[in-house]
Amino acid sequence: MDEVRATRTYRSYTDDFVESADQDYKVPDGYRWVHRTALGEVWADFLYLLTGLLSWPYCRFVLHTRIKNRKVLKGWRKKPYFFFGNHTQVMGDVFTPIHVARKRTYTIANANNLKAPVLGPLLPWLGALPIPEGAHQMSEFMDAISLRIRQGRTVTIYPEAHVWPYTTMVRPFPATSFSFPVKENAAVFTLSTTYQKHRSGEKPAITVYVDGPFFPDVTLPRKQRQEKLRDEVHAKILERSKLSTYEYIHYQPSES
Repeated sequence: MDEVRATRTYRSYTDDFVESADQDYKVPDGYRWVHRTALGEVWADFLYLLTGLLSWPYCRFVLHTRIKNRKVLKGWRKKPYFFFGNHTQVMGDVFTPIHVARKRTYTIANANNLKAPVLGPLLPWLGALPIPEGAHQMSEFMDAISLRIRQGRTVTIYPEAHVWPYTTMVRPFPATSFSFPVKENAAVFTLSTTYQKHRSGEKPAITVYVDGPFFPDVTLPRKQRQEKLRDEVHAKILERSKLSTYEYIHYQPSES
C-alpha cells in the first residue's frame, strides 16, 4: 500500500473524528420522520431531484469516485432493498447511495447531522432518518422505515455509525443494525468504499464496489438471522476493502 499521509490514534471503534458544536444533539419530541402534507412531499421530491442531479458530478469530479459492479442492481429499480456500507466519507456517504441507486434513497443517520451548517436543515427533506433518542420515538422511526420499504425505496445504513475519513479499515458491525432488513425481510446490497492513488493531487481516488443481494435466512430465529446477515455483509465489505492501495490516513490503536 502507498505511503501514509497522516496518522490518527483511537481508543475505541466508537471514537469520533468528525465532530460538531452540536455533537450531542438529540431528536426533539414531536419530530416527524414522514412528511405529513402533499406540499411537503412535493418539496422533498424537488430537493431530492436537485441533489440527484448534483450527485454525479460531485462524486465523479470532486471525490473522483468510480462505481464497480453496479450491474447487480439490474432489475431492482422498483424493488425495495437496504444498502450497507463502510463509513469513510462525510459528504460522499450522503451522495454515493443516491448516485448508485438512481432512485429515492433514505439514510439512517445520527441526529447531530441535522445541525450541520447549510446542509443540516435540508437533510430530513433529502431522506435522512435520524436515530431517535428513546423508546417513545422508536415506533414512528420504525414505521417510517417500513413505509419506505413498502414504497419500493432504498434505505442506507452505515453500521459503523462514526465517520472515520479515508480509513481503509473495516470496523465491527453490530448485529442490531441488521434488525431492519430482518424485520422487513428485505434484500441487502453492500457499498464498499476503497481508496487508490489519484493521478493528480494528494487525496486518493475512490472506488465503490456494489455487491449482493444478501437475504435474511428465514429458517433461523430472528437474532440468529441478524447475526448471519451481519457476518455475510461484513465479510464482503472486508473482502473488498483489501482492494485499497492507498492509505491517505492511517488509524492505529492508542498505546494507553
